[in-house]
Amino acid sequence: MNIDRVVIDIAKVAVYIKYMNTNLRTAFDPRQYMISRDYEIYYYSDTEITRVDSHTHDYYEFYFFLKGDVSIHIHDMEQHLQPGDFILIPPNTRHYPTVFSHQVPYQRFVFWISEKFCNDLMRQSKEYGYLFQHAATSHKYIYHFDVISFNNLHSKILRLLEEHNSKQFCRHAMVSLCIKDLILTLTRMVHEQETPNAVKEEYSLYHGIVNYIDSHIHEKMTLEDIATALFVSKYHIAHVFKAQMGLSIHQYILKKRLDLCRGAIASGTDITVACSQCGFEDYSSFYRAFKKEYGISPKEFQYSIREMISNDSI
Repeated sequence: MNIDRVVIDIAKVAVYIKYMNTNLRTAFDPRQYMISRDYEIYYYSDTEITRVDSHTHDYYEFYFFLKGDVSIHIHDMEQHLQPGDFILIPPNTRHYPTVFSHQVPYQRFVFWISEKFCNDLMRQSKEYGYLFQHAATSHKYIYHFDVISFNNLHSKILRLLEEHNSKQFCRHAMVSLCIKDLILTLTRMVHEQETPNAVKEEYSLYHGIVNYIDSHIHEKMTLEDIATALFVSKYHIAHVFKAQMGLSIHQYILKKRLDLCRGAIASGTDITVACSQCGFEDYSSFYRAFKKEYGISPKEFQYSIREMISNDSI
């Protein structure tokens, strides 16, 4: 290990902590209700803190533990916290911390978001709801992350705090992006912890299949080609892909090639050229597939595009 590098890193950490305590720290407020409509975020570093009674609230609390001699009580469970612990506390979930000593500062990030804000996010993508639904159904609230993963979260929270406190142009849009980035990063990290290895491997294989197909969509491609490239049997990749996508590999390739052909024809490419470029071996099979998928022939589609362009230009 390079001792000089360690000394530099320690110095950077010291400067970083000083910056946080000077610019981002908030005096502890024992209130358990939100003032803002959508979210509130705080960095606390306390050497003295009054007792916090058992309580609930009507919003989600994201709690990131940095340092201290603290236990968290959630329902009938108590756990002594370690740096790197993340806690998600759903609405109406009774909880409170116990601080055993003030010899070490009690440091944490606290991020509150309203149920309405969560619902708005879930309308944009169901993946935003994974954390909230998992906590509600599993009643697991505490997760521990390694140093590298937690530092990644730390940097995202810091960016959110800085944007929240800034007066710069586009502040509100940047805050929205920071919140989404933080939630999706947490979602991925929790999902990876909670997903069994076999399921992870299948999910990874599925993405490998999709990436191979996308990279070779213009070429002749068989199930054996994909299986050989990914070092698995063709029966296994066929099963995994169908389970994940709901389509066979052949159906997926066909739909993807037809979509590419339709885009090429719409942009003015000759039909037979588009057919060849998109991986179809003969025109007759392309013609039948196109008409079955879209309800019209390639030439009828081409004509409708030309009519549309002609009408727009009048």
